[in-house]
Amino acid sequence: MAPRWYVIQTYTGQETKVAQYIQEFIDSGELEDQIYRVLTPTQDIFHVKNGKKVKTTRKFFPSYVLVEMELNKETEHFIRNVNGVSGFVGGKKPQPVREEEIRRILGQAEKTTKQEISEVPFQIGDAVKIKEGPFKDFDGTVDEIHPEKAKVKVMVSVFGRSTPVEVDFAHVNPIG
Repeated sequence: MAPRWYVIQTYTGQETKVAQYIQEFIDSGELEDQIYRVLTPTQDIFHVKNGKKVKTTRKFFPSYVLVEMELNKETEHFIRNVNGVSGFVGGKKPQPVREEEIRRILGQAEKTTKQEISEVPFQIGDAVKIKEGPFKDFDGTVDEIHPEKAKVKVMVSVFGRSTPVEVDFAHVNPIG
């Protein structure tokens, strides 16, 4: 029987612990020919806190773990009895995830590891003060936001003329 992906529902906050336990079990050589991979899809989010760029990790599917395995009585019994697992999605008879759905999930997880997502701490039109660089202590207005680069374009007044300046999120504080 070919391996399929199944979704396991966990108690709140237990996803990582459940996934680590299953992975350790696979690594120990037990059921390695029946359970292949275990995932808790996450993404790294960057935001600015107290002027510093901070990275946090967010789960795509809180309270769920994905497992690629051959479903039989032994593997189902093992998964159901892992501490923190409340059951399979699909009820009494676990239902595999459709192939196109798992490709989308896996593709999304791979994409976000390549491209980090930033929470944008500003909106266009916000008043800000630049706190580092050649325009330190200049006040301006957010004109453009580039979350993929974690930068904002701020319009500052230089010699009475409005001038665009590109600045890192971490080098700008909101005013007010």
